[in-house]
Amino acid sequence: MMNYSPGKSASPPPDPATSTASTPAPAPATPSAPAIHAENLTVTRGPRTVLRGLDFEVPPGQITGLLGPSGCGKSTLMRSIVGTQDKVTGTLQVLGHPAGAPTLRSRVGYVTQAPSVYDDLSVRQNLDYFAAILAPGRAAADRRHENVARAIADVDLTSHADTLAGNLSGGQRNRVSLAVALLGTPELLVLDEPTVGLDPVLRRDLWDLFHSLATERRATLLISSHVMDEAERCHRLLLMREGEILADDTPEALRTRTHADTVEAAFLHLVDEAAATASPQKERTR
Repeated sequence: MMNYSPGKSASPPPDPATSTASTPAPAPATPSAPAIHAENLTVTRGPRTVLRGLDFEVPPGQITGLLGPSGCGKSTLMRSIVGTQDKVTGTLQVLGHPAGAPTLRSRVGYVTQAPSVYDDLSVRQNLDYFAAILAPGRAAADRRHENVARAIADVDLTSHADTLAGNLSGGQRNRVSLAVALLGTPELLVLDEPTVGLDPVLRRDLWDLFHSLATERRATLLISSHVMDEAERCHRLLLMREGEILADDTPEALRTRTHADTVEAAFLHLVDEAAATASPQKERTR
């Protein structure tokens, strides 16, 4: 969970709502140790294998997009990273520790697809509650008040601060959940489809915020989406399909590699390529 302090930020790349083939902001220089390291990461659910031996790394201080169609395993992978997924095998290191280690609790912020708020509390009361958990005691009261006001402003809900969460729209409730994640000081933010249900202006503003967090606070962000045009706002991409990673590269490199104009076209090319490779293998196993 993270405190965001606005400052002079680098200009973010164009909004994906108005551009589908723009160049993302330059990735900041990063240390060599990855924020996330996975080897042969596998998750099973009953007889089904949800994640199939994934190998990847997420660099620190950048925005990595986790993209793919609904049901491909994005949320399962995110739950594995934050330590809430069971039946996980293989190696999964997060900030130098095994995923889910107690020492990571204050260093990793997680926003789920479903809003994690109390409907019978106002926006401010929700944040006051979670801020008190993060920093209990009277001595921290002033700091909690500042953090709550800042987080509400970050997600553009100041005018709704005293509105019951249950009376907000779906997109607004999602932004309350994001505000909760911005209360603390995490090094890693794991955001599961945070822009679902938002209008183009709010999507643009949130992506501006994400880039500011990466460039100014050196936070690492892993952001999932099934909207391919948002890929253009990321420094790096993990493209998933059917529990496997099809590609791990920058948007520009993916477009160049597949001779495509957009990441969506590149993704479809990789899907067709994977299907063509799999067909002969299936024939040989019959």
